[in-house]
Amino acid sequence: MQRLPPPSRSPFFAILVLLVSSHVVLLSGGTSGENPFTPKAYLIRYWNNKIYKVPRSDFLLSKASPLSAAEAATFAQLAAQNALSAHLDSFCRSAHLLCFPDLGSSLEKHDQDVNFANYNDYKVENFTNYGNQRDGGVDTFKVYSTDLNVVINTFRSYSRDAVGHDDKFTQYATESNIMDQTFNTYGTGTTGGKGVFTHYAEEGNVPGLTFTSYSDDTNGRGQSFSTYSEESNAGNQNFANYGKNGNGAVNSFIGYGNNTNVIGSGFSSYSTNGNGGGDNFNSYGVNGNVPENTFKNYGDGGNAAFETFKAYRDQANVGDNSFQSYAKQSNAAAVNFTSYGQSFNQGTDKFTEYGKGADNVEEIGFTTYGDNTTFKDYTKQKTTFAKYNITPFEDTSAASGEVPAAGVATSGKAVNRWVEPGKFFREKMLKSGVVMPMPDIKDKMPQRAFLPRSILSRIPFSSSKVAEIKAIFHAFDNSTMETMINSALGECERAPSRGETKRCVGSAEDMIDFAISVLGRSTELRTTESVNGAKKDVMIGNVRGINGGKVTQSVSCHQSLYPYLLYYCHSVPKVRVYEADILDPTNKAKINHGVAICHLDTSDWSSTHGAFLALGSGPGKIEVCHWIFENDVTWTIAD
Repeated sequence: MQRLPPPSRSPFFAILVLLVSSHVVLLSGGTSGENPFTPKAYLIRYWNNKIYKVPRSDFLLSKASPLSAAEAATFAQLAAQNALSAHLDSFCRSAHLLCFPDLGSSLEKHDQDVNFANYNDYKVENFTNYGNQRDGGVDTFKVYSTDLNVVINTFRSYSRDAVGHDDKFTQYATESNIMDQTFNTYGTGTTGGKGVFTHYAEEGNVPGLTFTSYSDDTNGRGQSFSTYSEESNAGNQNFANYGKNGNGAVNSFIGYGNNTNVIGSGFSSYSTNGNGGGDNFNSYGVNGNVPENTFKNYGDGGNAAFETFKAYRDQANVGDNSFQSYAKQSNAAAVNFTSYGQSFNQGTDKFTEYGKGADNVEEIGFTTYGDNTTFKDYTKQKTTFAKYNITPFEDTSAASGEVPAAGVATSGKAVNRWVEPGKFFREKMLKSGVVMPMPDIKDKMPQRAFLPRSILSRIPFSSSKVAEIKAIFHAFDNSTMETMINSALGECERAPSRGETKRCVGSAEDMIDFAISVLGRSTELRTTESVNGAKKDVMIGNVRGINGGKVTQSVSCHQSLYPYLLYYCHSVPKVRVYEADILDPTNKAKINHGVAICHLDTSDWSSTHGAFLALGSGPGKIEVCHWIFENDVTWTIAD
C-alpha cells in the first residue's frame, strides 16, 4: 500500500486536524456524532443553503464522496501539488473511483501447457511470455473472467516463435463490465498452429480490445474470431500491424460484433505485405447500432490474398465504414463484398485509393451493396458492381401518430433490435391500466462517487489538458482509459443544440448549482425508484403529472463513463414530467415508482433517432416519452 506524505505543517492545518479528529457537530446539517468536515456533511449544508424548502435528496447524498475529512484534506493538497498520480491507487480506493491498475512486464517463462477454466479469482492478470517458443501443445482459457466489473489482462509476447502451438479462448470475459485486453506481439514469428476466440467478450459493456503486431511474420498460422464481442455495448477493437508479413495466414471473423451498440473496429496495416493469406468477414457487425469500422492500409502490398466480406453490417442502424488504401499495391488480390452495408437505416461507406496501383487484380466484386457510398481513386481492373445501390429497407411510415406494436415500425419492417421495446413510447401510454413493456433500465456503468470540490477544482478537465489528465489517471496511449477520457471530454465540450443549456458536473454541488441556475432555488430531484419490472411487461398504476401536468422545463442528468462520477446535465425545454406507480400486471401489486419525461418538441432530433425507428414518424411530428433510468435523474420545479 502506498504511504501518503503528511500535509505541510501549518498552524491552520493543526487546528483543522484537531477539528477533524473531533466527532462533535459544530455546524448545522449533520447528524449527531457525524464529523462536520466530511464531503457528505458539506453537501448537506450546501443543499440546505441553496435549495429552498425542499427535503434533501437521499439519492444525491448516496453519491457523495466517501472520503473522510482527513483524506479529503490530504488528497486536495496532493492535487494542488500535482502529485495525485504517484498515489493513484490509494486515491481511487479511498474515493471510490474507476481506475485501472498498472501492469508491468513479466520475465517469467512458461514452457508447459496451461488450462485456465472457471478462473475468476483475479480481475487483473499479466500473461507475458506464455507459450513462447513452444513446440506443439495448447493453452486454454475457458469461462475466464466472466461476470466481473473491471477485467484487465495483458498478453504480451504470447505464443511468440512457437511451432504448431494452439491458443483457445472460450467464454472469455463474457458478461463483464469494463474490459481492457491487450495482445501485443501475440503469435509473432509462429509456424502453424492457430488462435481461436469463441464467445470472447460477449455481452460485455465497454469492451476495449487491442491487438498490436499480432501474428506478424507468421507462416501458415490461422486466427479465428467466432461470436466475438457480440451483444456488447460501446467499446472499441483495434488491430494494428495484424498479420503483417505473414505467409499463408488465414483469419476468420464470424459473428463478430453482431447485435452491438456503438462498437468501433480499427484495422491498421492489417495483412500488409502478406503472401497468400486470406481474411473472411462473415456476419460482421450485423444488426448493430451505429457500428464504425476503419480499414487503413489493409492488405497493402500483399500477394495473392483473398478477402471476403459477407453479410457485413447487414440490418445495422446507420454506421460508418472507411476503407483507405485497401489492397493498394497488391498482386493478384481477390476481394468480394456480398450483402455489404444493407443497413436498416442508411450509413456511410468510403473507399479511398482502393486497390490503387495493384497488379493483376484477380477480382473486386460488390454484390447487393448499400447506398451512400463514395469511391475515390479506385482501381478499374476487374471491378464489378452487381445490384449496387439497392435500397435495403424502404420506410413508408406515415406521420399518423399511431403507436405500432412493440418492436415493429409502422412500415411493418422489424425494428433494429437495439431499439428495445418500451425504450420509447407515446404520452397516451401513461394511463392507469395500460400494459406496456418496460425496457432494461438497469445502470450499466461501474459504481463511482462524486469528488469533493476541493479536489475536483484542482484536477484539469479539458481536451487542451488531456495529457495532464492521462498522467493523473495512468491512461496510456491507445488504452481503454484514454478512450474513456477522450469520449467524455468530447461530449462535454460539444456545442449545445438549439435551445439547450448544458454542463458536465463532477461534484454534487456543481449539479445543484446548474439545476438552480435553470430552474431556480425551489427545485426537486426525481429518479425512478428501482429496476423492478425491467425487461418485462408492466401495468401503469396511478399517474401524476409534475407541476400539474403542464408544459414545463426540466434539467436531466445522465452518467458519463469517467474515473470519477461524472454527469452530463442539460436543460430540456417543452416537456411534461410524470411520476407513475408501476404494477405487476398479473396481481396488480406495486413493484416500482417510475419517473417519465415526455419531449414535446422533437423537431431538432435526427431522423435516425431510435425513437423514430421504434415509433415511426419523424422529427417534429410526434412527442416522445421515456423512463428515467437507474442512476439518471431529472430536476423539476418543486410542486
